[in-house]
Amino acid sequence: MADIVTIVAEPRERVGKGASRAARRAGQVPAVIYGDNKEPEAIQIPQNEVIRLLNRGGFMSHTFEVKVGKKSTTVLPRDLQLHPVSDMPMHIDFLRLGKGAVVTMEVPIKVVGEEVSPGLKRGGVINYTRHEIEVHVPANAIPEFIEVSVADLDINEAVKISNITLPKGVEPTITDRDFTICAVVAPSGLKSASNATEEGEEAEGGEE
Repeated sequence: MADIVTIVAEPRERVGKGASRAARRAGQVPAVIYGDNKEPEAIQIPQNEVIRLLNRGGFMSHTFEVKVGKKSTTVLPRDLQLHPVSDMPMHIDFLRLGKGAVVTMEVPIKVVGEEVSPGLKRGGVINYTRHEIEVHVPANAIPEFIEVSVADLDINEAVKISNITLPKGVEPTITDRDFTICAVVAPSGLKSASNATEEGEEAEGGEE
């Protein structure tokens, strides 16, 4: 789990499109904190701070402490609006996290063991069925990634969710099937050569 970063914000006295535009012109990103059976709280965060956090990566899967004055609130980003042309941050929705909160989110996978995979050594390639896994996870223990090992995979073998040891408290949202994460498959060139060989053998067999 990554360290929780503190975001220093200011309260927004006015809300609405006009107020949001004014905040952005002043170098602030409008945001709102909602959830945990409490009233929504309108805030604004310095734009350069938001950009810095976005450039770190994994913004939507990190929990933060938002500090407004003397009050701190643990939050999780749930929606991020970017400008369609400039990609500059325009608005953020934060979910307020109560004690013991469990959230549903997609956590990225991290593949390991590529250097010793028999299938990859033979020229195979990794075919990804999914790059993230949707899970239920304690809000105070969100992993940065879920490790997926391909160390034992040969060509045409796959890693399924049952092959993965998930961090404590993390459970997949899909429970009715053993779904595939990724597989090692033959590259297209190797497949073509194999098919040509098989066709040649069939032709020879037909001449007898």
